[in-house]
Amino acid sequence: MQYRAYGSTDMMVSALGFGAMRLPHHEDGTCNYDKAVPLLRRGIELGINFIDSAWGYLRGTSEVAVGMAIKGYDREKIYLSTKAPVDTEGQAKADNWWKMLEECLKRLDTDRIDFMHFHNIAWDRFKNWVAVPGGALEAAYRALDQGIIRHLCFSSHDTPENIRKLIDTGEFSGMLVQYNLLDRTNEEVIVYAHSKGMGVEVMGPVGGGRLGVPSPEIQRMIPEGIKSTPEIALRFVLANPNVSVALSGMNEIRQIEENVATASREEPLSPEELAQIRAALDQMQCLAELYCTGCEYCMPCPNGVDVPENFRLMNYHRIYGLTEYARREYAKLGQRKDPQGELRPAWAAACKECGRCESKCPQNIPIIEQLKEVHETLREAG
Repeated sequence: MQYRAYGSTDMMVSALGFGAMRLPHHEDGTCNYDKAVPLLRRGIELGINFIDSAWGYLRGTSEVAVGMAIKGYDREKIYLSTKAPVDTEGQAKADNWWKMLEECLKRLDTDRIDFMHFHNIAWDRFKNWVAVPGGALEAAYRALDQGIIRHLCFSSHDTPENIRKLIDTGEFSGMLVQYNLLDRTNEEVIVYAHSKGMGVEVMGPVGGGRLGVPSPEIQRMIPEGIKSTPEIALRFVLANPNVSVALSGMNEIRQIEENVATASREEPLSPEELAQIRAALDQMQCLAELYCTGCEYCMPCPNGVDVPENFRLMNYHRIYGLTEYARREYAKLGQRKDPQGELRPAWAAACKECGRCESKCPQNIPIIEQLKEVHETLREAG
């Protein structure tokens, strides 16, 4: 296992972190401890020392599994990361956030959390709810002073511009953001965070499962020695020197062992391989934008069709070779429901050919004909 400095802290974290969101679970969504704990321990035995969970994962039982798994190991050698939400103004109040923090400690059965995050924070929520008198930031200060948490961090799906604002507050030791072969939106802000001495955790290195399926097109980016699409996806993320740790949600021994082997490479990608991949990705992106830029000017559809999503799935099949994923997700579009719980399919088959979308498309895409092609190509999973 390779280890990296977590920003300007003195902590050396495993390049691969164990994301505890997708642990084996029961039908009711709670963690299956009998299966999950051995998986976590196998990861620790193979050198993973960074384990990440959250208040809401597996209905709160993910943290319990992590706490059970680390028993018997030297606590000084295992770094616990978790997250408490500030999704509402109530959650963002100091007293309420403190109560969640205490519950996290209880579930993890520990006296401290190494990396505590404001979960899925947006700049507006931080500015208006968290960083105000009586806000959660006050609770975080108190926890830092008492040694209950060692480092304050944040996770975010906000825009890169707003993530940069969060970085510039100077309040955080690290951040958790998405970054992978299919989504390089945060690449520049990752460089910026690293330059500020922050640790950078990456979620979704395998694209939230999108890159967990075979793709000849992606595997051809490096012809020699690539065993799987997930391998090249993880190697791509770890080749970024500004990344401290890539979190992978693993639920099988095989996944753990394969990912650990990948994270144990001294050089994830050579400069030549990385340049080759970037060139291929840029070309793929250009091809994708020929079919649809995702501007959403065509929306909303009076018949419920999610036109950009249909085209995005078609691009996963046509350009990235992620056909299995595309067909699976297309079937889900056929089962989409409206806010009232009524079935309102959003897949291409729901198109009534009214033509309203085509009149609004700035690229003059023949949307009706392309939707027919989408359904013909992806309907096998429906």
